[in-house]
Amino acid sequence: MSYREKQYGCDSTLVWAIAALTLAGIVMVFSSSAVYAQENYQDSFYLLKRHAVWVLLGTGLLVFARKFDYHRWQRLTLPVMAATFLLLLAVMVPAFSKEVGGARRWLTFGGFSLQPSEIAKFTVVLFIAKSMVKRADKLKSFAYGYLPNLIVLGIFFLLILLQPDFGTAVIISIVAFLMLYVAGIRTKFLVYSVLAVIPFLITAVTGAQYRTRRILSFLDPWSDPSDTGFQVIQSFLAFGRGGIWGLGLGDSRQKLFYLPQAHTDFIFSVIGEEMGIIGTLGIILLFGILIWRGFTIAAQAKDLYGTHLAIGLTLLVGVQAFTNMGVAVGVLPTKGLTLPFISLGGSSLLITLLCMGVLLNISDHSVRR
Repeated sequence: MSYREKQYGCDSTLVWAIAALTLAGIVMVFSSSAVYAQENYQDSFYLLKRHAVWVLLGTGLLVFARKFDYHRWQRLTLPVMAATFLLLLAVMVPAFSKEVGGARRWLTFGGFSLQPSEIAKFTVVLFIAKSMVKRADKLKSFAYGYLPNLIVLGIFFLLILLQPDFGTAVIISIVAFLMLYVAGIRTKFLVYSVLAVIPFLITAVTGAQYRTRRILSFLDPWSDPSDTGFQVIQSFLAFGRGGIWGLGLGDSRQKLFYLPQAHTDFIFSVIGEEMGIIGTLGIILLFGILIWRGFTIAAQAKDLYGTHLAIGLTLLVGVQAFTNMGVAVGVLPTKGLTLPFISLGGSSLLITLLCMGVLLNISDHSVRR
């Protein structure tokens, strides 16, 4: 055991990656939101101060989860699932939630809001990890090893889709299917499920005009440059202006009301404009380190539950991070997803740091082994 492992009692490389990404988030939230905040709230620090509150709360959650024996999550899975289910139902009630852009995804508490679909990500990972241990000797059976997982996943998928939050529903499904595949579920079960759901997905996309327009603008942003393709084109311009070294921290032009959601969904574009290819590669490297350490922790976990849980938590952050970056560079259609650690978004940051705390606790147990 190295000196640093003794000092932290966990994976020190992962700790530094988490710290670096969180710090990058603080810097970039201020850089990308200052002008917007001044225009809308008459205080350029307004969104930074809100983000700082979430960072402090998230750090507290991380510290708590780091000390909380991860085996307890196995026993708490059903209560957490029940609470998440109720929150997903509550968000559909106008008295408890707020509507933004035609979607009801947030429960309101005074001046703050909570996004239950973010909690659902963590909940589904807990459930799949517990289920894979419980059904370890039945994974090749469709009825006992696979179907119960599919039913639970389907319920959460539909509740999130009704908000509507198609992007989060897809991320949860991808992570869950990858967890099931790694656990040893028959590949044909997963393939048949994907094939069976394709008609439903096509209906979901074509049944909502805004989703159809997103797909069309993804295929050819310049076919509608002033509307559906506008966001992606502005993102391209940001990366193009940034070049290799960037314009300099704080000097983005696209954040001056050209690039929508510059401090949330498209913050990676601002990083590219201000810090250049070097800056974006640095962020990609940090996420790569996080994923590497997460899978290493999974391989070294003291038990099967720790392995499945570590895989799920790592995938949760990794899949969303690279999906967000893929949207920013135009290789994926827009989905309305934050960049973990970095985008402004309290619920996302809280759940991300909670996941990292649990991952560090799994690491702590494996180091002591």
